[in-house]
Parts: sequence; C-alpha cells; structure tokens
Amino acid sequence: MIDDIKQRALHRTKILEGQMRGIQKMIEQEDYCIDILTQSLAVQKSLSSLNKLILENHVRTHISHALRSGSDKDTEKAVEELLSLYELSNVRGK
Repeated sequence: MIDDIKQRALHRTKILEGQMRGIQKMIEQEDYCIDILTQSLAVQKSLSSLNKLILENHVRTHISHALRSGSDKDTEKAVEELLSLYELSNVRGK
C-alpha cells in the first residue's frame, strides 16, 4: 500500500471502531432512535471514506500497473475488477 493512504486508512478504521462502540452503547442505553440512526449514518459516511481510500490505493497501484503492463489479460482483469466493484456499489435494497 502507498504509505500515506495506509496511514489515513488505519486512522479511519480507528474512528469507525470508536463510532461503532458508541452506537452499541447507545443501543444498550436505549437512546432515542433518531440519535442512533444519525450515528449509524455517520458510520456509513466514514465507511464510504475508507472505501474511497482503499479504491484510490488500488487504482494508483494495481490498476495502473495492469494498464501499463501491456498485457491484454492484465488489462481485462483490471477492467473486470472495476466493473464488479461498480456493480456492488449500486446494489439497491427493496
């Protein structure tokens, strides 16, 4: 991993860990539902930030390497990974 991205991602995971403990405590204390939901949405936003960091690292390292390699197989794999990730990010609940 790129060192700067790794440090930022680790920092984000520690924040997420604290946020989750906070939500657990709120549930145990039977806090107001809207307050719990607000914190849950903040966790989702933090997870989104973490995902963006991990994706940035992947694009800057693995994807760029695959595209520069000149190998059709590597390029196709990189494209398939990104398309698969795109599909996962667009899953809609009912």
